[in-house]
Amino acid sequence: MKKCDTGPVGDGEPGSTRGILRAERGLRRFQVRRAAPSPGLAPYAEHHWILTWDLRGRAPHSQRLLTHPTVHMTFTTGGRARVVGIVRGVFTETISGAGRVIGVRFLPGGLRPFLDGPVSALTGRYAPVEEVFGPAARAAADAIIAEPDTGAAIAVLEAFLLERTPGRPDPVVAEMTAIVRRIASDPALSRVDALAADLGVGTRSLQRRFAEYVGVGPKWVIRRYRMHEAAERAAAGERVDWAAVAGELGYSDQAHFVREFTAAVGTPPARYARMCAADAERAGTIGR
Repeated sequence: MKKCDTGPVGDGEPGSTRGILRAERGLRRFQVRRAAPSPGLAPYAEHHWILTWDLRGRAPHSQRLLTHPTVHMTFTTGGRARVVGIVRGVFTETISGAGRVIGVRFLPGGLRPFLDGPVSALTGRYAPVEEVFGPAARAAADAIIAEPDTGAAIAVLEAFLLERTPGRPDPVVAEMTAIVRRIASDPALSRVDALAADLGVGTRSLQRRFAEYVGVGPKWVIRRYRMHEAAERAAAGERVDWAAVAGELGYSDQAHFVREFTAAVGTPPARYARMCAADAERAGTIGR
């Protein structure tokens, strides 16, 4: 396993904070690192991540995340160990005192070979690890949480998962990962039927494959990545022509875009931009 990257983690790109809402504010209260999986786990997992914080003597912090179409397996100080299915809304986690979370972020579709059924069965759920992986998972979880050395804890997690990998990687996992990455990288892609046609498959067939392997439909994935793009632009601190952004991201009009942004992020885009600008200004003041 490679040495941990000290950059913050929002998605698969080094140093990205995409998906971490008001990241400037949050990263003054916690730190996130990541580590590449071992070669044996790489066909299923994108990376391991390590969240640490020390808020002793400070107020608790609630962090909101605009989630990705990925499933996580997490081990938290205090004994909580769970498989987190895709969260359709905004995910909020509150931290206090001091602690650590060790997690593995599966590739889109990467958890499917470990399951007896579709990944969609976990969507919107926070399942105890023993429910998904059986009784042995609880003992592994206790060992991971109790291990003070992060590298050693990740080694225990890797060993547990590697014992349960299939003999040969499922080629559909790589296919689904490639499709999801394509959606993420192309803000102009806004229609499921266009995506299906370009892939040479039927729309319903593509929807079934997404439910089976990813856990949500392709329409949700497209919309979520468009919201990521919009939130990134708002957080960039520049004046934004929201009508133009709505058009670029495939919305019929600005009002439709603003409604979806508000539902996903919790505040209209212009207000979110002002909040991010205020966070950046505050951080600059603190840094001086």
